[in-house]
Amino acid sequence: MSSDDGVGDVTEFAALLTELKGRTERSYGSLARRLGMNTSTLHRYCAGEAVPQDFAPVERLAEFCGATPEERLELHRRWLRAVAARQRPRGAGTGTGTGTAATENPETSETSSETPETPETPELDKKQLPHRRWPRQRRTTVLVGVACALLATLGTLSALPGGGHPTVSDDAARSAGSSGGPSGTTAPLPSPTPTASTAASRTPGAASTSPGSGPGSAPGRTSPSANAAPGGGKASAPATGVPLAWTADSQVWALGCGHDYVIGKPPAQVPPPPAEQDAGLWASAQGAVHGRETNVEISVQGRSSTAVVLTALRVRVVGRAAPASGTAYAMDQGCGGSLSKRYFAVDLDKDRPVAHSVAGNDSGTPIPAVSLPYRVSSEDPEVLLVTARTESCDCNWYLELDWSSQGRAGTVRIDDHGHPFRTSSIKGLPRYWYGTDNGERKWVPATG
Repeated sequence: MSSDDGVGDVTEFAALLTELKGRTERSYGSLARRLGMNTSTLHRYCAGEAVPQDFAPVERLAEFCGATPEERLELHRRWLRAVAARQRPRGAGTGTGTGTAATENPETSETSSETPETPETPELDKKQLPHRRWPRQRRTTVLVGVACALLATLGTLSALPGGGHPTVSDDAARSAGSSGGPSGTTAPLPSPTPTASTAASRTPGAASTSPGSGPGSAPGRTSPSANAAPGGGKASAPATGVPLAWTADSQVWALGCGHDYVIGKPPAQVPPPPAEQDAGLWASAQGAVHGRETNVEISVQGRSSTAVVLTALRVRVVGRAAPASGTAYAMDQGCGGSLSKRYFAVDLDKDRPVAHSVAGNDSGTPIPAVSLPYRVSSEDPEVLLVTARTESCDCNWYLELDWSSQGRAGTVRIDDHGHPFRTSSIKGLPRYWYGTDNGERKWVPATG
């Protein structure tokens, strides 16, 4: 696959994004605010200068622009090809690209070592896969020839009278000639050095994980693909794996601009508020806790075209304490808009919180609430927004999402990098926002 083909995949994806944006007759800034995105990020996507690694922002754009189901499917296919094109230069044309491909794409790291193709994602360009098949076949042929020559030599030496060389039994010879290595081909040579190198070259690289936890983790997203969830969804055992993948972003602000953090520092020691996309790093550096509410955006997608039904969403509160001390810092001076997303509302002050589905609104046009059960697949992903609030506690909590598919059922835990989400009340705390005081930009007491 040439680099021109990769550029073409990214260009086609960007062209469809630009076409959908054109229907809204909005500027990049206006549309970005509606979608909760940064203006420059949206422009880079539409210009083909960047490809989102997560489908969630693309799905939000398609929904807001009124894309048809067929257009959403085509958009998802083009996104997959564009992501593959951006990753291709790192692994294309190398004989030992297995570890690289697995690190770049956790889905491919779960495939069997005997199968170089990726049956879970049929949309990916298959032209890049033969680069890994032919070297493996040549290596297998060489190993077979060397093993046979070695066995013949050992047999000749054992037949020499008084040679003093140890003999090789028939059972051992048969075992050496018929047993398979990790890829089911031939046994490795007796020398430990080629065995170790062969095993290392055929062992898929482990998927990378994002360190950190809590609301300040950068960039505030978690994923079972990176955290080795039970079952894992390996291609070698699809009947026992989790048939869906998900990501969770807890650094989502209301309308893309409104959010409070509780920080145990005076205003003079707190830097100016960040852009929403940089909130994870900023909050982590300040030791910030979500104030009053936490918005968690969950992107759910099936691992194949087989439908997965999301049957229930539950809330688990694992700890309640007195509200955190400190100062509340508002990321805005009040922001409003005509678009409110549909979401699941959670009252953490209840003894047994329940996720209630709430409808959205777009300039007076209702957006129907999400109704469970809800079906997803690799071709039909869904983004769920959960808004959890408290007025009386410092609460630690996580979510449980029940699923069923092809007669099987299970539950996935949705949390913040293996730790519960944390939300603390700001009632009674001093509250500041970033404004102008005597011509100087700084944190000033909030009014209203």
